[in-house]
Amino acid sequence: LGYVVPWGQKSFWGATVITNLLSAIPYVGTDVVQWVWGGFSVSGATLTRFFSLHFLFPFILAILVVVHLIYLHIEGSNSPVGSKTPVDDVVFHVYYTSKDWYGIVVTLMLLSVIVYLMPNLLGDPENFIQANSLVTPVHIQPEWYFLFAYAILRSIPNKFGGVVSMFFSILILFFFPLLHRSWLLWLPIHLFGHMDFWSFIVNF
Repeated sequence: LGYVVPWGQKSFWGATVITNLLSAIPYVGTDVVQWVWGGFSVSGATLTRFFSLHFLFPFILAILVVVHLIYLHIEGSNSPVGSKTPVDDVVFHVYYTSKDWYGIVVTLMLLSVIVYLMPNLLGDPENFIQANSLVTPVHIQPEWYFLFAYAILRSIPNKFGGVVSMFFSILILFFFPLLHRSWLLWLPIHLFGHMDFWSFIVNF
């Protein structure tokens, strides 16, 4: 969403390509794409919608974090190795909060250096050109963090099959939290969890 907000050439055509993936949905794909666009093409209405969502998502994320912390406070946390002895317990505050603050401070320092001193370091020169729906950029290529999705789409000739495969390659990551569920704790070494984890690694 934030990628579209600058509204340069790269932003405009990136929004066009990504939203067009929804057209692979059988029967209703075209209607869904036009609903997301707010018209018959990517336009100012699309930018307004994406900007609004880009603004709201941090608040939604903050609410989810608070809900997570409430549940964690009520239920408590499980030991990843299955140990239940109170001897192995470690107090969270001081021992872990100090480590968390160290990571937060280092991350914010690096982010501040990039944002305030080198804001265009990770940007694309093509995005300095104002968005133009009549001129397609000569070198259209995804960012490095989207190369896996691009490779999946290019390797499967069928559009629907490529989109579904790309979707599942992302969806599979949501199964990682299930690797250490409480029903696995009866296995001291988490044999199933280890097999599941390495199957994900080999898959990628």
